[in-house]
Amino acid sequence: MTQDTVRPSGPVAPAAPAAGWSLVLPLKSLARAKSRLAPFAGPHRPDLALSFALDTVTAALAAPGVGRVLVVTRDAAAGERLAALGALVVGDEPGGGLNDALAHGAATALLLAPRAPLAALSADLPALRPAELGRVLAAVPAAGRAFLPDAPGLGTTLLACAPGSPLAPAFGDGSRARHAAGGARELRLPGVESVRRDVDTGDDLAEALALGVGPHTRALATRLGYLPLQGPSGPR
Repeated sequence: MTQDTVRPSGPVAPAAPAAGWSLVLPLKSLARAKSRLAPFAGPHRPDLALSFALDTVTAALAAPGVGRVLVVTRDAAAGERLAALGALVVGDEPGGGLNDALAHGAATALLLAPRAPLAALSADLPALRPAELGRVLAAVPAAGRAFLPDAPGLGTTLLACAPGSPLAPAFGDGSRARHAAGGARELRLPGVESVRRDVDTGDDLAEALALGVGPHTRALATRLGYLPLQGPSGPR
């Protein structure tokens, strides 16, 4: 997750039950989201950003142990689509950036479920598998903080904290080193590639498509010609 993922304002989330993980996802206004995809996707960049978020939220809500998913965004259209999936849409005060947005979402999550474990998750994980996310969450220690590095190994796609520990997000370029320096434990798990493959560039998207993306990204990618059409006998 980088600063390109950001930034909020919108309706206040409704109350939610106290059990299970609280996941906080930041989503920048679609008109500004995923700017590094512009050379590859051109005018389709906002549609791709929304598709990534829809598939990420769908998978996150289905992951074992997840009690609620909060999306921090000021994009009303995106918020409406994500709320329809079951996400809680959280607004934010003006100013700040990605980490302020995550801190605000985390504070809202703690109001809703003060005894629940908490994690910040990238909103651009279109290949996310619920079972793989569940494995990552299950590996978070019972005390303190932990993080999962992204596929290139420089950033972070998930930062988690046990109840009673501060989330203290430090996302952005080079966040793997910052989270480690801040005392968070690095999670080193095999077979969780879908949780590590965020998408900022055309090459990232190609890797996500190779892993197998969710239905929203798959439908858009097929329409845009990034994936072959599926016929009765397979791709054509």
